[in-house]
Amino acid sequence: MPMILKNISIASPLRILVQIERLTIANGEVLGVLGPSGSGKSSLLSYCAGVLDPKFSASGEIWIGKDDETRIRLDKQSPQERKLGLMFQDDLLFPNMSVGENLLFGMQGHEPRATRLHRVREMLKKADLEGYVDRRPTSLSGGQRSRVSLLRTLLSNPRALLLDEPFAKLDPLLRLEFRAFVFQCVRDQELPCLLVTHEMTDLPAESKRITVGLLSDSKDILR
Repeated sequence: MPMILKNISIASPLRILVQIERLTIANGEVLGVLGPSGSGKSSLLSYCAGVLDPKFSASGEIWIGKDDETRIRLDKQSPQERKLGLMFQDDLLFPNMSVGENLLFGMQGHEPRATRLHRVREMLKKADLEGYVDRRPTSLSGGQRSRVSLLRTLLSNPRALLLDEPFAKLDPLLRLEFRAFVFQCVRDQELPCLLVTHEMTDLPAESKRITVGLLSDSKDILR
């Protein structure tokens, strides 16, 4: 189902950061949000996920298919009710858990553990991490931890994917490899994906892009 942003407005106490009339992100498509630090790009992601800092004022609708996710009252329900997968540049894996336990932690539903563990092993195989289910995150490389973090997000069965500078802390070679893996997962899972970054090279060449904040004098430009 596509993700549609309607009449989004986000402002800090000092200025308007983001204004979007309407944007549609199709299944399997990446929409890139470009801007420097402090421009509002991460605030847009946080608003979509329902975790925006209260010091910002924000309004607008986030639709996934025919469902308005902003109808969920965040003062009464958890942001997880929006079922949007949010991944940060830090992997945020639990060091005291194995890779498999980290992935099981992110899964929802009431399937038997054996069924969930089978899904975990299948996803690890697709990520070239077969046999890593019992490893600890501290024994993995940066690129491997990033892949596990993405798998944990995908195993939560999100309806859309929100990525907050996921490549920022990787060296150039790992960055290229992980980018390719992320975009392949987006296509395979047919998820709409909103990715924020300050690097044009982080985006697939065919993706739509908008600039926010200082890069565009606080106006969004769809390219």
